[in-house]
Amino acid sequence: MWYNGLLDLSVLQLVLVALGMTHVTIISVTLYLHRHSAHNSLDLHPVLSHFFRFWLWFTTSIITKEWTAIHRKHHATCETENDPHSPMVKGIRKVVFEGAELYAEAATPETLERYGQRTPQDWIERNVYTKHNNLGIVLLAIINLALFGVHGIWIWAVQMMWIPVWAAGVINGIGHYFGYRNFECADNARNIVPWAIFIGGEELHNNHHTYPNSSKLSRRWYEVDIGWGYIRMFQLFGMAKPKGYRPIAHSVPGKQALDVETVQAIANNRFDIMRQYRKRVMEPVLLQQRSLMEDEIKPRYRKLRKLLSREVTLIPETDRQHLDSVLENNPVLRQIYDKSHELQAIWRRRGVKPQEKLQALMDWCKDAEASGIRYLEDFATHLKSYSLRPA
Repeated sequence: MWYNGLLDLSVLQLVLVALGMTHVTIISVTLYLHRHSAHNSLDLHPVLSHFFRFWLWFTTSIITKEWTAIHRKHHATCETENDPHSPMVKGIRKVVFEGAELYAEAATPETLERYGQRTPQDWIERNVYTKHNNLGIVLLAIINLALFGVHGIWIWAVQMMWIPVWAAGVINGIGHYFGYRNFECADNARNIVPWAIFIGGEELHNNHHTYPNSSKLSRRWYEVDIGWGYIRMFQLFGMAKPKGYRPIAHSVPGKQALDVETVQAIANNRFDIMRQYRKRVMEPVLLQQRSLMEDEIKPRYRKLRKLLSREVTLIPETDRQHLDSVLENNPVLRQIYDKSHELQAIWRRRGVKPQEKLQALMDWCKDAEASGIRYLEDFATHLKSYSLRPA
């Protein structure tokens, strides 16, 4: 009979069906809402774009303008009192377990007006997806019951919980609380795992916050962004055009002259540059000093290794005092630490002519080469090799 479901499937098959449909929802969120709508890092063919819009209305009742505006506000106000869902401000438990509620609270007219620009405003968006945003999930419940009988109830429940748990809870909560950091961006974003398959690539959250306008979220050779795989597949059929995924700076073998292009290249590649500074200068110098100051540094070596390259605004006061104490008693560590911040200050200067930044970089390299610290001297030589990648 119909209430047993039009499709006679085993429990395993039903589970696979549920996972398959929720996976389409995840891909719709990461490709359409996140990379395409919020960050404009991906162009989508109108047919594909509208499929994602329909699917999200049908399975989540998400309104494109609301989601886009709240996410843009999150980036603009990250880890502050105005951040719609920062676990550093609101607490990890609240964000993980009440992520959907935080989204609803943040969808104010002011937020939509300021951050919801350049989102769909066509007839179907206004009169169906927005005006009747809950109609889709009601139809989904009816179709699930018709196709799967009583099993349709739990399949629908899974579909309703999928985005609030994994996107609003895990990514917005755990993605700013636990995990590893490839780059020291100005907020606490972290990569949850390197193999970003289950949540469409969004697990690579530190990479995204460092390069928010890149359509590709993986940055290391061992990292996997399944969303990027879908983008490349759609690109083969002319349905997608990724943007911002290629670094516009590169190291030119044999180049040893600083120029304006070097300054522009380093500024555009600054997070990777500072990651290299950590690997090429900070870590080997710290290891060297560890053997010279074993009693002071060795017991705290791993913590110091992180603190030396940590974004200053994210260091707790107790750790800040510990770091200051070590630097005060070690002139070599103090020198490489100060030089890292001097380098960052060059590209943070606003309203300065390119030639002035070039002069500042030349002065920085000159001081580094005269420092007597081999690793710092070698890094100054390495910086000179950077240039803009040809278009």
